Formats: sequence, structure tokens, C-alpha cells
Amino acid sequence: MKKIFLCLILIIAVKISEAQFSRYIIQFRNKAGSSFSLNNPIQYLSQKAIDRRTRYSIAVDSTDLPITPRYIDSIRLAGAVTILNSSRWLNQVSIQTSDAAALSKINSFPFVQVVAPIASRTAATLANKKPDAESQRVLNTAGTTNVTADFFSYGSSYNQVHIHNGEFLHNIGLRGQNMTIGIFDGGFFHYTTLKSFDSVNINGQVLGTYDFVAREQSVIEDDSHGMQCFSVIAANIPGQFVGTAPKANFYLFRSEDGASEFPIEEHNWVCAAERLDSSGGDLISSSLGYNTFDDPAFNHTYADMNGNTTIVTRGADLAAKKGLFVINSAGNEGNNSWKFIAAPADGDSVMAVGAVDASGGVAPFSSYGPSSDNQTKPDVASVGVNTVVQTPSNTIGTNSGTSFSAPNIAGLTTCLWQGFQEFNNIKILNALRQSGSKAASPDNRVGYGIPDVKKAVLILLKDFSTASATASSCKNTISWTSKDVSSMKYEIERKTAGETAYTKVGERQGAGTSFSSRTYSFDDSLINVQAGLISYRIRQIIDTATTTLSADYIDTVSVNLASSCITTAINPVTGIGEEVILMPNPVKERFALKITTSYPVQKLVIRVINNKGQVLSVIRNSKGSGTTTIELPSAYLASGQYYVSIYNDEKLIATKELIKLQ
Repeated sequence: MKKIFLCLILIIAVKISEAQFSRYIIQFRNKAGSSFSLNNPIQYLSQKAIDRRTRYSIAVDSTDLPITPRYIDSIRLAGAVTILNSSRWLNQVSIQTSDAAALSKINSFPFVQVVAPIASRTAATLANKKPDAESQRVLNTAGTTNVTADFFSYGSSYNQVHIHNGEFLHNIGLRGQNMTIGIFDGGFFHYTTLKSFDSVNINGQVLGTYDFVAREQSVIEDDSHGMQCFSVIAANIPGQFVGTAPKANFYLFRSEDGASEFPIEEHNWVCAAERLDSSGGDLISSSLGYNTFDDPAFNHTYADMNGNTTIVTRGADLAAKKGLFVINSAGNEGNNSWKFIAAPADGDSVMAVGAVDASGGVAPFSSYGPSSDNQTKPDVASVGVNTVVQTPSNTIGTNSGTSFSAPNIAGLTTCLWQGFQEFNNIKILNALRQSGSKAASPDNRVGYGIPDVKKAVLILLKDFSTASATASSCKNTISWTSKDVSSMKYEIERKTAGETAYTKVGERQGAGTSFSSRTYSFDDSLINVQAGLISYRIRQIIDTATTTLSADYIDTVSVNLASSCITTAINPVTGIGEEVILMPNPVKERFALKITTSYPVQKLVIRVINNKGQVLSVIRNSKGSGTTTIELPSAYLASGQYYVSIYNDEKLIATKELIKLQ
């Protein structure tokens, strides 16, 4: 990889050796003589950054070490030279100088590998770059609400959240809390005074800012593009506009000079990623891309979009290697001659995001894949057509471009990862790919498609959950660990020796108000069960309000029953141990439930359930061995199909279909 990069610099240096430049990259040969040690990373990494590496078994390596200080000092003292930014990952600094003697001296230093121009003019306060967008308009949001039972009232932004089932994450408490997103862009115009950011400003959710172009802390004077991207994630105006991770923390970094396009901005991007990494951030949301430049001598080719060549892509993949989740817009070149994605969207560990409208239709401007080394790109797609954003004039409007699809899914990725921090960035990325609408047949327009975060939760729960079974006299105890909240539930299904299908034998309700890990157990009575292998599977229902992508089997476990548990107390009339009859059926006003068991039932539970799985009534009773008849009302039921389930405490005895007539 280093050889590729060195060749690229040398080629650029030869192509433009006669041109006049004022900014350069200095590539160092090594980090010799450094006082920093791999054994003491707290010198250059925050504790949060170290904790991330520990959590995901990421070793601190030589790329983490700061550049040897005496190298930088030598560059600074070589003449009329200003050090701009430095990258420890790439072991290089950017400088500004017009001093030919200083450049000659720097080039003679034995620790300098190469000196190459990277931009032809100085950074200045210039007119804003036009938004990376198709169109922009203002919305009338007065009185706009979405009438739902969701935690947030999204208003106009509901569709861009709902296309991913994003409200599901928010409803189970995953709203970005304690997660940190770095947003890289060309500026965050007046975010401190615009209404979409009232919450993040009041709550101190912006942890830091830095302008790598002007080398100052403030980022509010510059381009509004980054501010609009920021709003897609962070906005919190109930009933009008709510972002996809409004409770997250943020670092806002200006790496882009909106008035020009030179490779120095790629270098700035990498420096921003390093700062986010060392500060302990979690995710990068970047709506920037690089392919052609103001000076064509610097232009990339499509062949360079191979995940290994450009400065910014190498930096993005290193960021992912350090444990950061990197999300980048695919680009808006779909209607242009370039057509394809732009760096760093070509990174193999970067989630490149294409654009669709709120109905899932592909935006014509969205850049095509694949990468030149034939990776599936974009990876996924999100709403980038008429995406709801904050405008500079303090209204709520819309804008279009992959610049806005990237932060939309970045916020939901943050919330998803918040719920599964045991898993690393690549595991979360793969879950989002697998949850995509085109996961079975990815293409070069939307990749794996539009992620469904509810489905991604189920995918991750299957990886996280574990189950076990222990046997005692005529009873198996099934234990399992998963993640849930009180609105979720589990169904336990059993298949005994000789059976070909599973039967539900019990259920457990979730617990708690926060989505977190919990352990449950269920005792399965084996009365009248033959000896042999007994298999169990746990079905987790994560959303009881809908049947769409709401349940899956999270684990299976088996136990061998050494001897049969057939009871001798068989009902003399039926000759069997259990029998349930509904009469009459169909029914109009009342029906009788005739229950026969060869054993007493101290905790008899009867549930009436509709065909959506909703429990309409619960009756608790008891009975002795033999036959008991219980009368139940049905006049309150609308005409249709219902189910009556009878339990011995938590063990399912039977479920019977009930038809209610007018």
C-alpha cells in the first residue's frame, strides 16, 4: 500500500514539476527517534480511544504513534515554512511555502522520503461552494405532525426515518445516547443559532469543533452544507423535524475548502479522522468526495477508485481499522461523464451511501458502482431526494444529494450500534447490508439496497443470543440470554422425539425500559412425553404491534430425555392425559371451555388472542384432575377468527381456534 502511495506522489510530482505551487505534502521515511511508545498510548490517545481498541481487540501499532517531533521541527526551521496539518497514520505533514531554498533543504533531509505539491494557492475566506445537491426548497411546517405512537413526533422528516423503520430504534430507547459522531464537511454555518440545533446546543452535545483549512476552532462562518448534513442527524423540533440520532454527541470538523478543490483536502480529511479517533469518537459521517480537481494534473482516474490508492481512501480504511465506523456519500455523478463513485466511497471498509426518494426510487444523480476493483458500491441507499434539512435562513426545507442520504443512515447506524456495542464496526456494517432491500441481489445503483434497521436488530440478536437446557425429573429448564425491552416477548417452542414440527409450549415477556441484555428461564413439564431427544427453539418477537420483520428464532438447544414421563393417571373416558374442547364453535354470545387433564392444574391460565397476536383477555383459575367446564363470554368480540390458549402456569396445554359470528 505504501508503494502505491509513493508512486502516486512521484507521478504527481513529475506531472506538475514545472507548475507554481504553495502547498506541499512532506512524506517521512519512518518514525525513528520518537519519544512515544506503543506501551504507553495514553500519551497520544484518549482513554475512550484506548477503551475502543481494547473492546474490539485492536492493537495499538506504529501508525498510531505521532510523527517524530524533531522531523516536524526541522521542516518548520528550514525557511519560510508554515506547518499546516500532520497525519500520524500516513506519517506526513502538509506545509505552505513559496521558499524554493526551504523546499530544496527539506528535500535533502535523510528522513524525508518525498516532497510533492498538493495545492496551488493559499486558503482564504472565499465564497461558499454551491451545495452538493440537486435542488433546495423551503417547507411550510406550521402545524405539521405525524400521528403515531412513536417516541418522537417527526413531522416532515417522518418518511426519511420510516423508510428504514428507524422509529423502531428510537421507540426502544436507542436515540444515539453516549455515542459520538464526527461530521466532516466544508462548514457548519451558524449552527449555534439555528432552531434545529436548540437541543444539541442546550445539552452540550457538540463536544468540539476544528477548522483544518483555516486552522482555527470556529466552524460557523463557512459553508452551510455541513450544517444541513448535521441537521439530518441532530435536529429536534417536535412535530416538524427530528433527526435520526438526536441524542448523539458530535465533533464538527471542517476539512473541505468550499471554494476550491485540491488533494490537500484529502489530507485534511485524514487529519480530521485521526483527531476523532484519538478523541474517542465512534462514527464518521462524511458528505465529501474526490475525483477531479481544479488543476487537472491532480485528477484521479476511475482506476484509482480501487480502495487502496487515494490519500483519503487510505485514511478512511485506516479509520475503520482503528474501530471507527466510516459512512460516506457515494457522490452525485450519476448524470455526469464521470458517473462513478468518488473517493473515499471506494474504501472496502467504508459504507458508501447512494440516494433514493422517500418511495425507494433511485435518484438519477446518485453515483454508480462498482469500485474499479469490483466491490459492490454503493453499499446501501437512503433518502437523498428532497431530504428534510435546516436552511441557513432558519426555516425547515429540503435538499437533494447523496450528501443528505449519508447522514440520514449515519444517524440510524449510530443508534443501531448503540444497542450492540459488543460488536465491532464491520459486524454492524454487514448487518446493515444483510438487512437491505436488495441483499439477495445487490446492484451498482443502491448496492445491498435500503437497510431495514428492525431486520438488522434481529440479525444482530441472532448473533448475540445464547440458550442452554438442563434436565431433571420430568422437567427441562430452558435458559437464554438476549436483549429486549418490556414491549418485546419470547415464545418457547418444543419438538419431542418422533414429532416433525415444533409446538409452542410457553412464552416470556420482556422487561425494562432500556434495550439491554437480560437472562430468562422457562421450566417445561414433560408429563406424558416419551423418552428421546427433545429440541427447543426460542422465538423473539421484537415488535408486537406489527407482523412485518418483527420476529425470528434467536437460538435452538436440545436435551435428551432418558426415560419417558408417562403418567398412570389417564382419564378413563378419553384414555388420554389432556383434551380441550370449545363448544359451541362457531359462537355468538357465550361458549364453554371443556378441559380434561390427568393431573391437577393449580395455575390454569386462559388467553383469548386475536389474529394479530394481541391478547384480548386473560382468565386465571384452577382445576383438579379430570374434566372441568368453564363458561366464557364472547359478545364483546367482533366477528372473526380468534385463538384460545390454555396454559398450566407457563406450559401450553393447547391452542384452539374460535370463530365468532355476528
